[in-house]
Amino acid sequence: MRLKRNLTQTDIAVHLNLSVGFVGHIESPKFRAKYNTIHLNELAKLFECSPRDFFPKEPI
Repeated sequence: MRLKRNLTQTDIAVHLNLSVGFVGHIESPKFRAKYNTIHLNELAKLFECSPRDFFPKEPI
């Protein structure tokens, strides 16, 4: 979603008041860092979608 909107990790970090490094860790499979529900809600506002759009439709 971030890349489709031409947003950088810095853009996301600024919007969520997080470090760019933390956003990078979230996007990397090497790290266990994850967004919390507050972050997801703020990202949904930024992307103009529902927080549900960040979750799979079927259970994993």
